Amino acid sequence: MTAYLSYKALHLIAMVCWFAVLFYLPRLFVYHAAAEDQVGKERFKVMERKLYRGIGTPSMIATLVFGVAMLVVNPTWLQQGWVHAKLTFVALLVIYHFSCGYFIKQFAADNNQRNHVFFRFFNEAPVIALIAIIFLAVLKPF
Repeated sequence: MTAYLSYKALHLIAMVCWFAVLFYLPRLFVYHAAAEDQVGKERFKVMERKLYRGIGTPSMIATLVFGVAMLVVNPTWLQQGWVHAKLTFVALLVIYHFSCGYFIKQFAADNNQRNHVFFRFFNEAPVIALIAIIFLAVLKPF
């Protein structure tokens, strides 16, 4: 059981780091889309790239690796509906993560077509996923 608990702790640490990025990066997009000066826009490009590559992607990978490790130790969980629901939300978060990468490329090429209002709504998606994942993992409703 100690291997499982170690994987769980590492999974939670990585998940917290990943969600910090998923919450903060789209907020940077809001400010970047509203920025009017070139110096500010260039600063946002650097911040976004470093946050995504330096913290976001490694944290996402670690979250997934330790989540899979927990399933390897406890394969019977794959027979429970709540795990399938949780994994669906995780898959949506991975897609969300890569869509953030797409927007970073758009901003880097000065080709962003979205305004700050779009990014204000886009910023809310990980909150919904986090709430669902936490309730599924804690309550195990089905």
